[in-house]
Amino acid sequence: MSEVSHDQSAGLARLLKSEAPGWDEKALDALIDGVLAAPEPEDPEAWMALVCEAPSGELKKALAALKAAKAAARPKTSKDHAARLAALRAELKRQGVEGFVVPRADEHQGEYVPANAERLAWITGFTGSAGMALILPQRAAAFSDGRYTIQIRQQVPGKLFDVRHITDEPPSDWLAEHMKEGERLGFDPKLHSPAQKAQLERWVTAAGGTLVALESNPLDAVWEGRPAAPLSPAEPHSLDYAGESSESKRQRLAAGLKKQKLSAAVITLPESIAWLLNLRGGDVPHTPFTLSYALLKADASVEWFVDSRKVTPALKRALGNEVSIQPPASLASALAALGKGGAKVLADPATAGSWVFDRLSEGGAAIERAADPCLLPKSAKNAVEIEGAREAHRRDGPAVVRLLAWLEREAEARHAAGDPITEMEVVEVLLGFRRELLLFRDLSFDTISSVGPNGALNHYRVTEESNLPLTPGELFLLDSGGQFPDGTTDITRTVPIGEASDEMKERYTLVLKGHLALSDFRFPKGTTGSQIDVLARFPLWQAGLDFDHGTGHGVGSYLSVHEGPQRISKVPNTVALQPGMILSNEPGYYKAGAYGIRIENLVTVVDADPLQGQDREMLTFETLTLCPYEPKLIVTDLLTVAERAWIDSYHTRVWEALSPRLSGDELDWLRRKTQPLA
Repeated sequence: MSEVSHDQSAGLARLLKSEAPGWDEKALDALIDGVLAAPEPEDPEAWMALVCEAPSGELKKALAALKAAKAAARPKTSKDHAARLAALRAELKRQGVEGFVVPRADEHQGEYVPANAERLAWITGFTGSAGMALILPQRAAAFSDGRYTIQIRQQVPGKLFDVRHITDEPPSDWLAEHMKEGERLGFDPKLHSPAQKAQLERWVTAAGGTLVALESNPLDAVWEGRPAAPLSPAEPHSLDYAGESSESKRQRLAAGLKKQKLSAAVITLPESIAWLLNLRGGDVPHTPFTLSYALLKADASVEWFVDSRKVTPALKRALGNEVSIQPPASLASALAALGKGGAKVLADPATAGSWVFDRLSEGGAAIERAADPCLLPKSAKNAVEIEGAREAHRRDGPAVVRLLAWLEREAEARHAAGDPITEMEVVEVLLGFRRELLLFRDLSFDTISSVGPNGALNHYRVTEESNLPLTPGELFLLDSGGQFPDGTTDITRTVPIGEASDEMKERYTLVLKGHLALSDFRFPKGTTGSQIDVLARFPLWQAGLDFDHGTGHGVGSYLSVHEGPQRISKVPNTVALQPGMILSNEPGYYKAGAYGIRIENLVTVVDADPLQGQDREMLTFETLTLCPYEPKLIVTDLLTVAERAWIDSYHTRVWEALSPRLSGDELDWLRRKTQPLA
């Protein structure tokens, strides 16, 4: 038991016996290990629902004291990466391989991973959201992409790891240079999809080595003080927000399985399970997921493989008898059992770990390699979800307006007084504004607060080392969002600190023109995002400019801020845009070492008003985000009459939606920013 007094322990035991008789102190201690490994929620008492559905005030106080004592008593672990690397190499030798690949991934292939899956950070020190490490007996390397060029060199010890750009200096080249003939590279098949496994195999074979699937992860075996698996409450997602019952969704998808003569579908994505079962959790940062697996059967029943300690009584009641709760460790045997029955089973090779396919194949199942059946239905939101998204943006817009008004009022004065606003301060102030909003649950991602040269790094995350002051004459780029039970928001605005240069204004306006081209575009049903991506780039291309990220990503409904399969990008995509899909519209321009510009609204696909004589169904976008563009940066002479009219109409809409929710200086700021363009 944690460091609590005898009297506290006795009092807690009494309360548990009275209010939560299924719990003893040992079980509660293990539960709190998992609670401490999960992200801290906005409601610090939310986890207590795992102990008792309606704990008394006395029990809440005792549980809070126990959690605080356990957190304070956690031992600090050494960050000696040389020792960690040596321990891993010894374990690799014990398991009969010379090398190992460490991806930045968990068993669910998600953007965010729980603390116990931050293996790349533990071995290398690199905390970015994308990357990998290769470990060989004498050499090791850490890889990431251009978003993290600075961060990875700051965090990874160069004496231990070669630091490489994953595109310019690919892992295949590094292996070819450093892997010896006949060496064996181990990998954890739970952390790699079949496509990723095949790529690894090509690299290793070309280098003269052999790829070996390991039964257990060697890094986990040597990770001293590894956090527990996260435990957060899995709770019902109200029908008032979901718009369709879990039973209806299961019946709808099961009918599709039957039509394809499939017995079951393996669901490994937490967001798919959250959507299918109408539940939300908090196991990973900024995305309300419960980490778990599921088997959807053709009879519409579901086997849900989840730590039962996460499942609140309210969720158990909501799920009903057609959803059976199984321990996660039993998934392997369930997959094997499907094979023994000769079942034809769907599994998604883009998202499921390669071990899923291994278990199915070994059991004798016929595998249908196809997309997760939840992806498309989840992406096409129903009317309730779309209205929820509209309301979430009406609620979120004032927080961003308050921040931008504060910046315009304070930034120059604070700089002149020798106490400049910093990038990190902006993050905290905006979080404070959002915390005042009704139904705010979390940020939807780590806020990007970037000024001057940091703005040119399009996925920059501020750190203590990189934190810059907001200085007059520079551009400030703010990309942020919130999680609400009725919707997920994501907005980027770029503003000047003081006076902007003519070049900054021109390029802001070119980015805005591309943004507007998508905002008002009509397109025939069946069009994909890759077919319209050029619209957002065209004004920049005409000036010899471009940007290197996608123009738009899908967005979930109180789920992930980055949702597939829809997107707007140069990268070819066969998924047609459908009514109800929510995407970002975010062209940008980045001048290395100087500044960055991005303008982002969320839009939803809707049916376009019919035109006389049209012979095809047409779609268009409805803009959801509500916040003014920056008039100080708009060169009106570069805009067409139609573009000016669209901006004026949008600003009128922003004023009407947000002005009742603001007052004082912030209302005056909004009034000025939404005046018709000169």
